[in-house]
Amino acid sequence: MLTAVILFIVGLVLLIKGGDWFVDGAVHIAQRFHLPELLIGATVVSIGTTLPEVMVSAISALTGHSEIAYGNAIGSVICNTALIAAVTVAVRPGEVRRKDLTLPICFFFAAALFYAGIAYTGGSFSRLDGILLLLLFVIYMILTVRRMMGLGRREEEKAKEESSSQISKDVLLLIIGAALIAVGADLLVDNGTLIAQALGVPESVIALTLVALGTSLPELVTAITSLMKGHGSLSLGNVIGANLFNLVLVSGIAVTLQPFDVQVSSVFMGYNASLVLDIPVMFFVMLLLTIPAFVRGKLSRVQGVILLAVYFSYCAIQFAM
Repeated sequence: MLTAVILFIVGLVLLIKGGDWFVDGAVHIAQRFHLPELLIGATVVSIGTTLPEVMVSAISALTGHSEIAYGNAIGSVICNTALIAAVTVAVRPGEVRRKDLTLPICFFFAAALFYAGIAYTGGSFSRLDGILLLLLFVIYMILTVRRMMGLGRREEEKAKEESSSQISKDVLLLIIGAALIAVGADLLVDNGTLIAQALGVPESVIALTLVALGTSLPELVTAITSLMKGHGSLSLGNVIGANLFNLVLVSGIAVTLQPFDVQVSSVFMGYNASLVLDIPVMFFVMLLLTIPAFVRGKLSRVQGVILLAVYFSYCAIQFAM
């Protein structure tokens, strides 16, 4: 237990310092190329903070723990939205630009519908399904990069005048920060999972709560750091982008490596909890976060409070089953 505590503290320190450098690097890059922070958050930052989910799900799928690979993606989306985005919105609600949200939100719900369709109809994810999810990821990145290039073209000459050494420093901060976050999150996930298993917590619950929370720590650290530095848009973009990547990149890689069935590891009101609780909650929290943003062009503190209430209620139900 002492070793676990020490490793937990080391992981926490790495997460905090890594998050600080990661946000600084991302913000500086966005400022240098005059790109919206939300857009940077939904691409570059999201890929970096999603790496722990990629590693956990890929290893879980290859080692035969499909519950972890399947549950981690859905659980991470719920955690990112109802905890991390909720904290961001509750602490510092603000205006959002609809055009910056349109692409990632449309791709997320397209991927979520595809994901849910397989779960509710066939109940089995094939290698072809994984390839299609990865194809969605590639298309999203191509469209987003093209848009970023279009936005930055007007400032191209100004960007060329920037010191190449300074730009290199920002990229280095981004890479080192992402690496520290990944290592720190890995330490917390490993020790948290071992403790939960020792206490007799079911593997499915570990995947949907503890592992999901652990692998979402990069997003949480990025959110808190962004808020402290006054960059709320970067945090929101990171959460939305990470949610999309959890479905198309994390699940896509896991399914492509090792196809698996939707597990019936827990029951809620006589039905498979994944189908009647996890997936519906995933859709609900994302709709609650995004619809007001599109309709009103801004987020409210009430949204954050409701999302937090949903998250804690969801966790309570998971541990009560």
